[in-house]
Amino acid sequence: MGTTRGVACLLVAVICLSCAAAAAAARSPAARLHRHLKRFNKPAVKSIESPDGDIIDCVHISHQPAFDHPYLKNHTVQMRPNYHPEGLYDESKTNVASTSSGEKPKVQLWHQNGRCPEGTVPIRRTKKDDLLRASSMRRYGRKRHTTANPMSVNPTMLNEGGHQHAIAYVQGDKYYGAKVTINVWEPKIEQPNEFSLSQLWILGGSFGEDLNSIEAGWQVSPDLYGDNNTRLFTYWTSDAYQATGCYNMLCSGFVQINSEIAMGASIFPTSSYSGSQYDISILIWKDPKEGNWWMQFGKDYVLGYWPSFLFSYLADSASMIEWGGEVVNSQPDGVHTSTQMGSGHFPEEGFSKASYFKNIQVVDSTNNLKVPKGLGTFTEQSNCYDVQNGNNGDWGTYFYYGGPGRSSNCQ
Repeated sequence: MGTTRGVACLLVAVICLSCAAAAAAARSPAARLHRHLKRFNKPAVKSIESPDGDIIDCVHISHQPAFDHPYLKNHTVQMRPNYHPEGLYDESKTNVASTSSGEKPKVQLWHQNGRCPEGTVPIRRTKKDDLLRASSMRRYGRKRHTTANPMSVNPTMLNEGGHQHAIAYVQGDKYYGAKVTINVWEPKIEQPNEFSLSQLWILGGSFGEDLNSIEAGWQVSPDLYGDNNTRLFTYWTSDAYQATGCYNMLCSGFVQINSEIAMGASIFPTSSYSGSQYDISILIWKDPKEGNWWMQFGKDYVLGYWPSFLFSYLADSASMIEWGGEVVNSQPDGVHTSTQMGSGHFPEEGFSKASYFKNIQVVDSTNNLKVPKGLGTFTEQSNCYDVQNGNNGDWGTYFYYGGPGRSSNCQ
């Protein structure tokens, strides 16, 4: 009897130790890494290796990350917008890409090795190294609060949060979208934890904890992607970058319908100083019928939408639109970073040397594209990064922007 009881106690002890070991293993960094990778990477119908080392997974449209959101579990994908803004794209002025010698199609780098089939969406695969570079696996793919507020600049806090901007903006009305053609470059980044981007912001709410933002453009971010390639990106948040939203497809939210363009994938080629110039055109607008915010890339690619329920203020309309550049200045060694914005050259150098935004328009309450009224400009330190706007017949409303960062005039 005593022997039996002893054996039973020993078995219980072994089981308890096994349970404890299993629980510890589940909490281990390796297990956490595996869970995060499983959450980011959905089963693929087909996978394509890009020349830059990216893996693009072709995921069935109904299995994309958006459908991890509880409100989207039984969501029927809206395969096309009900309405496009009137006056959409003057084809003589814009294209997915253009050069100084004329317009020509532009594709992403991964297209050189294949395409995703219809009924799937291309998603850049998150790799182990991507997560290991992140300061926090839980925060991977998320920004800190970085939106430029031209109305509340405190000269004593120029580098608060380490972000600097050179932008144009409009406010004071209700806006239902925006459109722009952006010159594409590959700016040099000094520190791996810094980035340089050029984008448009669709904004609602205050610049406090309730800010709503939809963003799209191009960026170079070694921390996020592991290289210095220029990449197409999107971002959204409904609470000033605190708990909601993410880059690209790194959380539930954006519903992609397009099988040809991958968020976060490399844009190629890019512009060269005194050489060929390449542009991308981006339109974001609110569908008047369903209320969803749609994104179009160039003339040919309607990419998908952010469902209106993701937002509070933007469920109605935007109160401010911003276009321009942003960099992180981590002040390495106590001096200003040499991370470049745009081409890395100041606006006064002009075409083929400085980067630009052109054909700037907003969508009004009648779903028409209009030239923005009362366009303002803003930069924290014009001796580091500057902005100069203008208007002409070919480019409509435009501005040049950017700069080299650290110099004899920017310390």
